[in-house]
Amino acid sequence: MLYDAYEVQRSLLAGASRVAAMGAGWLNNPANPLSYGHMGPIVAASLDVFAHASASRGKPEFGLHETKVGRKIVAVREEIALRKPFGQLLHFAKEGVTGQPKLLIVAPMSGHYATLLRGTVERMLPKHDVFITDWRDAKLVPLSDGSFNLDDYIDYLIEFLEAVGPNAHMLAVCQPAVPAYAAVSLMNADKHPCRPKTLTMMGGPIDTREAPTAVNTLATQRPHAWFQRNVIATVPMIYPGAGRKVYPGFLQLAGFMTMNLGNHLVSHWEMFKHLVDGDDESADATRHFYDEYLSVCDMAAEYYLQTVDVVFQRHLLPKGEMMHRGRFVDPKAIKDTALLAIEGERDDISGIGQTHAALGLASTLAASKKEYLLAKGVGHYGIFNGRKWREQIAPVVEKFIAANA
Repeated sequence: MLYDAYEVQRSLLAGASRVAAMGAGWLNNPANPLSYGHMGPIVAASLDVFAHASASRGKPEFGLHETKVGRKIVAVREEIALRKPFGQLLHFAKEGVTGQPKLLIVAPMSGHYATLLRGTVERMLPKHDVFITDWRDAKLVPLSDGSFNLDDYIDYLIEFLEAVGPNAHMLAVCQPAVPAYAAVSLMNADKHPCRPKTLTMMGGPIDTREAPTAVNTLATQRPHAWFQRNVIATVPMIYPGAGRKVYPGFLQLAGFMTMNLGNHLVSHWEMFKHLVDGDDESADATRHFYDEYLSVCDMAAEYYLQTVDVVFQRHLLPKGEMMHRGRFVDPKAIKDTALLAIEGERDDISGIGQTHAALGLASTLAASKKEYLLAKGVGHYGIFNGRKWREQIAPVVEKFIAANA
């Protein structure tokens, strides 16, 4: 019922959004005398902000069609290297460029699409052969394709690394630090020929007992049954995944927005003022950010619930009790994959020390193969996007990869 009620509301808002956009366009038209008055731009800006906030959104595009390699601009094309029911391995192939280090970027399966890491991909493209995990919206996956849980996530990463091939590098952003670390542990234990040369973990919840944040507190204050009763819904009949149990994207978005409601209100107020003043460039910057931020997808219920249980409530990985298909995940098995842990000083999702814990758990890995970076003045999203990512953090990642190639 919850999902159905949301769909009704979404349909109504979509219509209102289109009407508001038409109204804003009419008021901003130079042929309209009202556009030259005092109230015209104010009303137009109000309608524009409402239209943007209430618009329906699908999966965004990466839109990365070229990059600069050395002094040369080369074309970039997206290729699907491996397709699976709940996600695909996307390759950003560069025309005429070979021999670069292969890099698998593991995008979060936490409500947003992989395009949230567009800035991450764009920054790493010039010097690396980049692949990314392009997760699928669970409401679009038919029930006939089966279920997807944390064990399946780990299996997918191993299969993706096999598709990329030997001597690759892996970079996990936020939530996938745990399954990526588990996959690397298992592959090192098996001496798998496609075990990655390096694993970079950025703002990941390896041990959420360290400096717990509001996200961690929410997960520990409520019993597991509460999450089953309150955040899991059934996909409506209008989607291919009808009948599948999911953690809906709209609920996740509500949680994201509530955590930083004041900041979001200020952002939209600033966008309104820019529109009134005719500063379209500044308004567009806010609009582009929210186009991505408000584009959300559903997660398979079994994956979400298992992650809450294993990672946030029972802390099985740092306690040495995490299992993968009846087998212990042992970080002590990591002897060949170099590890880089990156944390943001102002990260309010993964606290300081949560990602760094991965280095201590891999106790048999040589110290020369472990590195740590605390990014000063950087919040969670700034770790992998924006100026500080491009200028301060990415160079460290590049140097680490080159040193362990």
